[in-house]
Amino acid sequence: MEHTWRWFGPNDPVSLAEIRQTDATGIVTALHHIPNGEVWTIDEILARKAVIEAAGLTWSVVESVPVHEHIKWGGPERDRAIGNYAQTLLNLGEAGLKTVCYNFMPVIDWARTDQRYELDNGGFAMRFDFIEHAAFDLFVLKRVGAEADYTPDEVERARQFFESADEATLAALSDTVLLGLPGSEEAYDLESLRAGLALYDGLSAHDLRENLGVFLRGIVPAAEKAGVRLAIHPDDPPRPLFGLPRVVSNADDAQWLLDAAPSWANGLTMCVGSYGSVATNDVVAMTRRFADRIYFAHLRNVTIEADGKSFFEDGHIDGGSDMVGVIRELVREERRRADAGEDAAVIPMRPDHGHFLLDDLKRPTYPGYALVGRLKGLAQLRGVELAVTRTLEYA
Repeated sequence: MEHTWRWFGPNDPVSLAEIRQTDATGIVTALHHIPNGEVWTIDEILARKAVIEAAGLTWSVVESVPVHEHIKWGGPERDRAIGNYAQTLLNLGEAGLKTVCYNFMPVIDWARTDQRYELDNGGFAMRFDFIEHAAFDLFVLKRVGAEADYTPDEVERARQFFESADEATLAALSDTVLLGLPGSEEAYDLESLRAGLALYDGLSAHDLRENLGVFLRGIVPAAEKAGVRLAIHPDDPPRPLFGLPRVVSNADDAQWLLDAAPSWANGLTMCVGSYGSVATNDVVAMTRRFADRIYFAHLRNVTIEADGKSFFEDGHIDGGSDMVGVIRELVREERRRADAGEDAAVIPMRPDHGHFLLDDLKRPTYPGYALVGRLKGLAQLRGVELAVTRTLEYA
């Protein structure tokens, strides 16, 4: 596999020079300064590519070209935004960038409730507490009709949390939910979040899925022409939030997506932590089933808590998913592609959502994107990959 590293551009606290020292060779990044829905020009793409290459690295994956909200809910700017997205893909292909990771999560991107969950070893991880999320939804956001999305017991537990929490705790919770985590498309305050959610009033999972189909059929021809492989990222977490449907949450969703626009250009990102945060998703079986359409891998792990809905970011080779099994399937697929003489035989992967460890605690760090924590994860994952590769060679 190609070992890559998420970099958020010139303002990222982790520099390209530091990334080189991790032994990652590829960069995963995006042009975050360009507004959602606008075309990425060739000049802008080449300028960012030149910065990366000057540091001795390769821009391997675009993550992500954001999908405009009008595409997701079917707003009046949908056709224009789809056209701009298609043109961006053509420009990326012309610039030599061939893998694009994106997501189709409405309004709220990946969601957590705690950026500093303390671990037994003294480090910190991110966490999603379902009851704290419910408390924010019910008693901070005060979303109309929210109680219908929770059981009476969950509502009562959320109420108890809200009433016992001090101002600092509630402020930290609100900041984590509203202000946008790295890679999120938008940041919100309470009023703008309510306005964003209102656009989806009455939109069912079927409607959202159909809008995804319209989007795919609008951009896949451009991706084919550009030689670009699209790799959709699953919902994180893969369950409805704030009354919003989710449509990239399990194997059935993945199959629907691939069938909606049959093409080699229409593929998947295997995010082990996202799919693995619901116990019914067998990530090894999913990796095996969809191997030939997996174009990118986020290798991270989570531990699901007793309620079945909360989880925390565990070590990359710990947690509830069989990371060794996932890597074995990816290595097998790379060998199949190489033997068949296919393009893109090597699958880029990155260590995702590292713990806050050691010097990470003393330096500015984006939530989930600590230097030392990801370095540890990359070292562990590379060791697993090497062991799997050697085992297959000796078999």
